[in-house]
Amino acid sequence: MVFVPIVGGLLVGIMARFGSDKIRGHGIPEAIEAILLRRAKVDPKIAILKPVSAAIAIGSGGPFGAEGPIIMTGGAAGSLVGQWMHVTDAERTTLLVAGAAAGMSATFATPLAAILIAVELLLFEWRPRSLVPVAIASATAALFRVYWLGAGPLFAMPAIAEVHFATLSVASLFLGAFIGIVAALMSRMMYAFEDLFEHLHLHWMWWPAIGGIGIGLGGLFFPRGLGVGYENIAELLQGSAPLALIVGILLAKSLMWAFSLGSGTSGGVLAPLLMIGGAVGALAGHLAHASAETQAFFALIGMGSMLAGSLGVPLTAILFSLEVTHCLPALLPLSMACIASYLVTALIMPRSILTEKLSRRGFHLTREYGVDPLELVLVREVMSPLTADPPANALPPFYAYDDSTTRGAAEIMATEGVEALPVVERATGQICGELSIRGLLRGRERSIERENERLRLFGYDLD
Repeated sequence: MVFVPIVGGLLVGIMARFGSDKIRGHGIPEAIEAILLRRAKVDPKIAILKPVSAAIAIGSGGPFGAEGPIIMTGGAAGSLVGQWMHVTDAERTTLLVAGAAAGMSATFATPLAAILIAVELLLFEWRPRSLVPVAIASATAALFRVYWLGAGPLFAMPAIAEVHFATLSVASLFLGAFIGIVAALMSRMMYAFEDLFEHLHLHWMWWPAIGGIGIGLGGLFFPRGLGVGYENIAELLQGSAPLALIVGILLAKSLMWAFSLGSGTSGGVLAPLLMIGGAVGALAGHLAHASAETQAFFALIGMGSMLAGSLGVPLTAILFSLEVTHCLPALLPLSMACIASYLVTALIMPRSILTEKLSRRGFHLTREYGVDPLELVLVREVMSPLTADPPANALPPFYAYDDSTTRGAAEIMATEGVEALPVVERATGQICGELSIRGLLRGRERSIERENERLRLFGYDLD
């Protein structure tokens, strides 16, 4: 039990050293990096080495999930298809994300959550051109999963009367906020171990083997902490988990996972985080001397809250928790808990457990979505008047209409390499002004004013 994880870590280190170092880690940050920085191009070796290395790490006892490597493997397959075809970077990104969503959908039987995690984590846009292919890929993978593995929820739960959910909603809100703090601590613990390994005077190829020592020793004291541990999640969601299992997950499993993943081995974060969050919720049920049904309910709340807080994907967490359990009556308290957890982690963590990995590589990433401010400003609102009368019937090759958005004008200026555009009145076809880069900046100033200027509008005439 002690030496097998060490051998597994050594094999992963050798594969990373002589194959590709992109197989290190939990997969999703690597997919994001490929999308944003590498034109959605993934090395073909990743499609083979990533699942094999993850299988070795988990099969030798690693306390990881398979979902991150599967998402990266599916993304690599989609990227390879995009590299063989004559497509744009945006279209190649869509293929990569479609493969990643299909991988998650096939793993957990969560087609809708797979679509949402693609939007919240990978696509960086919400457009029909990308959402429709991703949705089709996710649904197709879920359909084939039914034929191969059968239908039904991945984790069954005992039936709970809806009246219980109404009375426990407030408790769910506070539990979600507390688990947000736990999520932040888990992320910091994992990266603290990663910093510890960075200070070792050994090549990183040997680090996963050292991480295997922690897995083996932890397995001696808590054997159920080895491997993916879906059976532990199932027991938590049945409300039948003994206190020894709950405490073992919170202490041994969390330390084994953080230490070994910090060593740079190959493995996912989703299943361990779900298990730890579920254990926190089940512990709350034990302390409240609740029934088995209520303990199962709190385990579900903890599971979703941990996912929402640690990954920064509250909508995905809500839908994922419902899809893996089919516990639809839990929608309201689960939503409250996941949003509370997300709020807490957003306040105390500058980045999620995924984007922190990219930040440490020098890529500071934000995932706050909003409408482009230039889409809300018309050209005529920020154009400059003409300093001289234009020649009669003279229309330059590049121009912007006065009633078009400044975003469209900015795209013309960027693609054509010009710093100013004549503005044409659409009704008459005559040049009526000029739009410069300074005008575009005035359009951006509108959004800054909207965010910072505080006004009391009662009795204020906007016209």
